[in-house]
Amino acid sequence: MNELKITSKFTVYNNNSELSKQDNELFIKAIEARSKAYAPYSQFSVGASLLLNNGTIIQGNNQENAAYPSGMCAERVAIWSAASQYPDAKILKIFIVANSSTPNIDKLVSPCGACRQTIAEYEFKQSKNIEIFFSGETGKIIKANSLKELLPFTFDNSFL
Repeated sequence: MNELKITSKFTVYNNNSELSKQDNELFIKAIEARSKAYAPYSQFSVGASLLLNNGTIIQGNNQENAAYPSGMCAERVAIWSAASQYPDAKILKIFIVANSSTPNIDKLVSPCGACRQTIAEYEFKQSKNIEIFFSGETGKIIKANSLKELLPFTFDNSFL
């Protein structure tokens, strides 16, 4: 028997003032998208913004539905919107921010499993890593250089 040790490396920003100008713009766009989320049941709003290699910024937000689980996460709304509008563009980075009307979310809110798999799919498709930034309503911002940092054993089309 052998042991396999896997480590991940992240960049931690104390707040958005430490981000580059471009990254801060994406952070603000994610907050703007979050403000338009449709979350009447959970009161948990998520916004996403992503940057394409053609310079376009795409926003998405979570959309709930009374018939759970018919809603959709902000990350997948943004990614699929980008893919439908700009099918040949590559996703360079995505920002994800969340808040709640009940407790103030000061913890990091990372992508759910389904969103991680979707991000992985697009990393495989475009043969290029996607930088992933995520945060709560307040507090630190985390940057992963690739989905592989969040999900080291990814599932892709090589298994099919």
